Amino acid sequence: MASSTSSQSKPGRVLLALLALILAMGAAMLLQQSFVPKFGLDLAGGTTVTLSPQTETGAAPTEESLDLAVNIIRERVNGSGISDAEVAKSGDNIIISVPGAGSDEVVKRLGTTAELRFRQVLAWAPAAIPPGALPTAPATPAPSGSGGATPAPSTSAKPGATAEPAPSGTPAGRALSSALTAPTPAPSPSAEKSGEATPSPGTPAPSGQPSAPAEQDPLAGVDMTGIDPAVAEQFKKLDCAKNAGQGTQDNPDKQYAACSDDGTARYILDKAAVKGTEVSGATSGVDSTTGEWIVSVNFKSKGASQFATITGQITSAPEPRNQLAMVLDGVVISAPTIEEPIPGGQARISGSFTQVTAEALANQLKFGALPLKFVQSSIEEVSSTLGADQLHGGLLAGGIGLILVVLYCLFYYRGLGLVAVASLAVATILTYQAVVILGHNANFRLSLPHIIGLVVSIGITADSFIVYFERMRDEMKEGRRSLRVAVEVAWVRARRTILIADAVMFIAAIVLYFLAVGGVAGFAFAMGLTTLIDIVVVFLFTKPFVAALARSPFFAKGHKLSGLDAERMSRETPAVRTTIPQEG
Repeated sequence: MASSTSSQSKPGRVLLALLALILAMGAAMLLQQSFVPKFGLDLAGGTTVTLSPQTETGAAPTEESLDLAVNIIRERVNGSGISDAEVAKSGDNIIISVPGAGSDEVVKRLGTTAELRFRQVLAWAPAAIPPGALPTAPATPAPSGSGGATPAPSTSAKPGATAEPAPSGTPAGRALSSALTAPTPAPSPSAEKSGEATPSPGTPAPSGQPSAPAEQDPLAGVDMTGIDPAVAEQFKKLDCAKNAGQGTQDNPDKQYAACSDDGTARYILDKAAVKGTEVSGATSGVDSTTGEWIVSVNFKSKGASQFATITGQITSAPEPRNQLAMVLDGVVISAPTIEEPIPGGQARISGSFTQVTAEALANQLKFGALPLKFVQSSIEEVSSTLGADQLHGGLLAGGIGLILVVLYCLFYYRGLGLVAVASLAVATILTYQAVVILGHNANFRLSLPHIIGLVVSIGITADSFIVYFERMRDEMKEGRRSLRVAVEVAWVRARRTILIADAVMFIAAIVLYFLAVGGVAGFAFAMGLTTLIDIVVVFLFTKPFVAALARSPFFAKGHKLSGLDAERMSRETPAVRTTIPQEG
């Protein structure tokens, strides 16, 4: 009884805790400068892209490969947040619908093959560049070992400018000479003694790598040992300035001629030493030493062994065969020099990443490679006009339902009905704040199914405090308890019922969310979110607010408008036993 009295005497502290929670969520919205929820495809419009599969043989794809592709793309969508994106199979095609502006770029990234290959570099040459074109080679991200080396700064030349030497973090720690900074620079990786593969993008080719003009034989003077002549011919014909080959599905069991992702260099690469299927996970983050964004790649046991083997084999090879190229979607994103074996099953990709590009690459690698190559067969912009009309009708229906609930509570519970109205208001505030914060941090987008789930939650919240009110009235009808005591005793009984009911609802929402897709999953998410908010409101507002009101004379003395007056709370008339006389 002491605990009940203690909790009864300090309801203000609980209400202050709720106020602090609301203020904290409001401060988060203010700091993020986000005050309006994000809307889904049906309310904000977006892009719908149809992806058509292509196989190497030209035959129709199998159902298993299409189902696998749909699952992988759906995992990528979920990995980027609760974005209300939809992935569906239509015949042999896959349809991706992503809400919001700029969604076509998201769709393109979701539909790429995104399989990483680690291949040894067999030959290297600058890309064939038309006369007079002097492109600026941007720095490219590059892998490093687990030690955390920093990539060297790059140099570039622009039309009409004079290329000047720039310091480069080479293993010897020396700066590049002016003779190496040619007007047409090409990336050439470098590494540090720590055993990390760290590139030096934008620097010219080291000794042994040709820098002949495009019209000359790019393989002149190159060691052709072990190079497939057919791949060498493909290498000579590569025009990286026109098409770097992004999205090409390369065969990991054959040698491959590829361009760098910036189109300034071309490579002849050996068979894949480590395939993307051996990647167990990838994460993005900020290097604590350099402050740059990096992507950490973890290998499975077999992949870790293969990565350690290839890095150990090529350390003693002559340039450029001591370079290990990373091929993603058919292009070389980096080809660093390897000076020491890199064991442990971990590699880091560092370089000119931003937060967006680092997170995008990590998600692509983490959620695996698509089993098929896809081409975009159609792109359509989706209008939000129809969804806006449906939203107007849905909000109107929800408003009418809310008004009816409020009128019923005021009519039946009178003064206590104000507690119900206030509880609904607090639940609305918390729900709105949660939707806005989730939209900013988890890409949660409000769609029609979500709104339906939020409207249905009005009944869930109303059920909770109705259970509590009825328990409290039952305690007072017994005539042995005052209002302040009835508030505490009824709460002990009511909270068990409330928690059980909310637990059942939350479990149903979780099961429905993971088993369903699209709009049904959105409805389940909204229902689960509002169920949690209902628990917060009942525990942190409804109960302590009633306890605070129980101290006021209006409720404690049972005013006629309080809903707890003596007439309504009077003891029920006991049953009267009657005796029927027997004849005779």
